[in-house]
Amino acid sequence: MAALGGVGEIGKNCSIVEQGDDIVVIDCGLSFPNEEMLGIDIVVPDFTYLVENKERVRGVFLTHAHEDHVGGLPYLLGQITCPVYCTEFTHALIKHKMDERLPHKKIEFKIVKPGDITKAGKLEVEFIRVTHSIPENCSISVNTEHGYVLFTGDFKFDFTPVDGKLADLKRFGELGDEGVVLLLSDSTNVERPGWGPSESTVKDGLRKVFLEAEGRVLLTTFASNIHRMQQVYDMAKETGRKVAVVGRSMERNLDICGNLGYVRIPNGISIELDEAKRLPANQVAILTTGSQGEPLSALVQMSKGEYGRLQIQEGDTLIYSARPIPGNEGAIWRTINRLFQQGCRVIYEAPYPIHVSGHAYQEELKMMINLTRPFYIAPVHGEPRHQFMYNQIAKGMGYPDHRIFTLEAGIPLEMDDKNAKFGEEIPTGRVLVDNSGTPGVSDEVLRDRYNVANDGVVILSIAVDTTHGEVVGDPTILSKGFHGPKGLLEDAQDLMVDALASLNPSEIKDLNRVKLDSTAIVRKFMAKRGKLRPLIVASVIEV
Repeated sequence: MAALGGVGEIGKNCSIVEQGDDIVVIDCGLSFPNEEMLGIDIVVPDFTYLVENKERVRGVFLTHAHEDHVGGLPYLLGQITCPVYCTEFTHALIKHKMDERLPHKKIEFKIVKPGDITKAGKLEVEFIRVTHSIPENCSISVNTEHGYVLFTGDFKFDFTPVDGKLADLKRFGELGDEGVVLLLSDSTNVERPGWGPSESTVKDGLRKVFLEAEGRVLLTTFASNIHRMQQVYDMAKETGRKVAVVGRSMERNLDICGNLGYVRIPNGISIELDEAKRLPANQVAILTTGSQGEPLSALVQMSKGEYGRLQIQEGDTLIYSARPIPGNEGAIWRTINRLFQQGCRVIYEAPYPIHVSGHAYQEELKMMINLTRPFYIAPVHGEPRHQFMYNQIAKGMGYPDHRIFTLEAGIPLEMDDKNAKFGEEIPTGRVLVDNSGTPGVSDEVLRDRYNVANDGVVILSIAVDTTHGEVVGDPTILSKGFHGPKGLLEDAQDLMVDALASLNPSEIKDLNRVKLDSTAIVRKFMAKRGKLRPLIVASVIEV
């Protein structure tokens, strides 16, 4: 097996299991950019290896519908054709995204249920129900000639789930009896001791807020957190409030879930936003997108007073019911601060539960190991610190070093009847996608964007007579967004004039030489004299 993403990082989950002529892909996710990736919307895995071996890919198998597990799918299926295996709920949530990204390509979806086993060449792939923060979440087991390779996916052991559907502990135990050769386990919450609280405990925290709030109650969470939204409807009924929804993705997901029966909205509780405006504030609850500070989300626009459909009122209470994705903290705090300034009480930390994680704590991770009793073990869905701590836990449970692996993206783990070892690296990496939707933003483009954002743009304009090999007139320097010591641009211009004057006619006739030399001279001067690195753009005009 090999990971194309999702190891040594949070997000971009995508792994492959390869045996003979068969390859199966487990999940196909995205991650979000860090602060250095200016203008980048999402990051997806490099699918070069799968494209090069597309005739051998038997299918993509999805654990659940969160973006870090499914968001890269359009970018893979834009390059290869293979079936996608997923539950009905996962299919419902991702289908419109596939239609938007690949409108002219027919995707072959194979709908499965937890417990189903599917042939994939000589491999067999099984979906096993496990609890998480979204319905129809599954672990995936791949039956190979050396035993089961088990991907836990995102999981926790919730014994009182909101939808009443428990993890299939019996099947995990049976797999342990039959022989799990490799366990690839979620490690996101490995730093948290004990057992994670049940999703159903959030109801107690919601009840307290709903009863104490004098005005409207707003709650923001991920648009895919169906169980959390179900509890808002239940609590609204219990406390005499009506629920309106703002945010396109949340509205769409609730419509899908309502049609499929994954959300049970009590009669008379759901209202349109216009109706909510006519009710007394203490009878209103509002579900809204924007938990990660997304610039165009409803909550962020409300915090700026720019959302035409709804404005924050003095006396509102917002429940921040989500965990920040690393890198989003700044945007989230700015949103929260603006809400406070408008008179909204924001509850983001509380002694009572307003959010619980969908990922296993330490004792749940140990329970998965004890149930499945794998021969080899490797943490995934975690950064290096998570991988290290998970491995320490495995050692504490008696696993020797040679049966514990710390995976790196692109380095295959090869297993046979006798041992397991790392193989030769396969193509992998990150592919950056900006708001154009076109993947493949290069490091050079990122560097240029960084320079522009920090030090602006300096434009060199040079006219050249290529017939006689002469510079026509004086070269000029213009700037945008540039700020430096007084006289710096003028000195740079003088230096460029002197450098061009030293060129002979044949050198001046070489327009590319003129462009490169002038750019290098000004760039070096700016860095040395002004400690600045603006983007230098040279325009050489032939006259």
